[in-house]
Amino acid sequence: MARHGTTLENEAAQSTTALGPLVGLAREDFVGAVALLLRETASDPGRTFKHMQGLGEDVVRILSGKSDLAPDPKDKRFMDPAWRFNPFFRAGAQYYLAVQKGMKNWLQDLELDELERDRANFISNIIIDGLAPTNTLAGNPSAQKRVIDSGGLSLIKGLKNAYNDLVHNGGMVSQVDKKPFKLGENVATSKGAVVYRDAMFELIHYAPTTDEVHAIPQLTIPPQINKMYINDLSPEKSVVKWQVDNGIQCFVISWKNPTKEEGVWGMDQYIASCMKAVDIVCEITGAPKVNISSACSGGQTGAILASKMAAAGDKRLGALTYMVTVLHPKQNDIEAGSLMTENGLQLAKQRAARAGIIKGDDLARGFAWLRPNDLIWNYVINNYLMGDDPPAFDVLFWNADATNLSASLMGDFLHLFETLAFTRKGEVEMAGHPIDLSKVKSDLFILGGTTDHITPWRACYRSTQLFGSKDVTFVLSQSGHMQAILNPPGNPKAKYYVSKKGGQPPADVDAWLKGAEEQAGSWWPFWMEWLQKRSGGKVPAPQALGSKQHPPMEPAPGLYVLEQS
Repeated sequence: MARHGTTLENEAAQSTTALGPLVGLAREDFVGAVALLLRETASDPGRTFKHMQGLGEDVVRILSGKSDLAPDPKDKRFMDPAWRFNPFFRAGAQYYLAVQKGMKNWLQDLELDELERDRANFISNIIIDGLAPTNTLAGNPSAQKRVIDSGGLSLIKGLKNAYNDLVHNGGMVSQVDKKPFKLGENVATSKGAVVYRDAMFELIHYAPTTDEVHAIPQLTIPPQINKMYINDLSPEKSVVKWQVDNGIQCFVISWKNPTKEEGVWGMDQYIASCMKAVDIVCEITGAPKVNISSACSGGQTGAILASKMAAAGDKRLGALTYMVTVLHPKQNDIEAGSLMTENGLQLAKQRAARAGIIKGDDLARGFAWLRPNDLIWNYVINNYLMGDDPPAFDVLFWNADATNLSASLMGDFLHLFETLAFTRKGEVEMAGHPIDLSKVKSDLFILGGTTDHITPWRACYRSTQLFGSKDVTFVLSQSGHMQAILNPPGNPKAKYYVSKKGGQPPADVDAWLKGAEEQAGSWWPFWMEWLQKRSGGKVPAPQALGSKQHPPMEPAPGLYVLEQS
């Protein structure tokens, strides 16, 4: 089954590792879901026998050539013509579909509540996906043709790829060819310098590219589980370059990759670091305010920072941008949310506390097994059965460059999730103050992605109702998680949705959607116009980076991005 490299890139890019409540999934939650299926199997033998009989009838029809089971035309696994015209492969596909159909019918017949049914469906899909005939050489006609066409060289290359993954990639199938990429040379190339460094973070000041700049600077807070150069992948899709080319003074935090000894870093320490960054940005630029942009878990950090600054009456808090950020989560927002249990959360916290950190590779492995078709089996077929290299794609290179997560910070993020802290106006304390977003009056720009399964756009939209702001803009980008952000001008298929009414969006997301207008092209120009209006007047661009108090050190992207897990 030949797969085009672009397809692999797009599918994996929609599933980049992100920090969210899923870090609290414990293996007991998976075991419990499997045990639920086994319990239901044993509890009513008659029901089980009925569905086994139905499967047997499907098998008889398959063997007699009378089955009408056929793959979904959109299922990329079964695109090879052999699945339609070769009797052996057609029967193999039909047998797999019969098992899939039988499992679905059996699950529908079980007496389960809604949560149990979601758990059973999720686990059964993972099991069924793993049984697909396309995942094996014997059951994959495209891979067999490749063996013949290559004179067996594809098998040798596939075995080599598997060996390299076993030895050099922790046993996980590779999603990206890392060899073509080098930081500072063809990734993260915008000019800038580190102007501050301590044990937790570096602050990068990017060089202006215009003669004049807006007086109010922008500080970006990246997620703690990913490296900051997602903001500057390549000149064609660099948020950093877009800012400096449009006269925005751009600063970005680069978090240090925590070691086991640094697993005590929690939200208190990260917020203190953000406050330090605000101090330095104001000192360097002389600005009375700082606009702040953040995404994903960095958005949750940015929301706590905004709450703390508002609670303290800190007038330096400017306009706020939150990209693909969920502040009001619900368990059914995410595909595996039904697996999470209170006991599992506590077990996950305890294990992380004993280890000090959660390793970046372990997080990536866990995310991959939540979407095995997109993030595992696709690459097993491409890398091992077909003998092809994984795609060389910058977003996937960044995603594979994982960082560790401190146990204390994981506990704080899970506490935010468990308590719904951002919705409870001063009832939950963190970072030395009661969290209350209703005190935040800054203008807001909130972004969601239509196909984002990590931070679903409807969940992102709920953030519009949490702040005390009178001016809230919600934009819906036509893409998934990181691709929703990295959506620069020039993509002919790009589009976004925005309401032209302004003010406070309605509480009902469907009411907003009904009033939203489709706009062709990238949302970046729209955001830049919004940001420039809130970035003050023009002043001469600084002739040098940093200041006397904070002189430039190493060139961007700094030293911390070079540290590996």
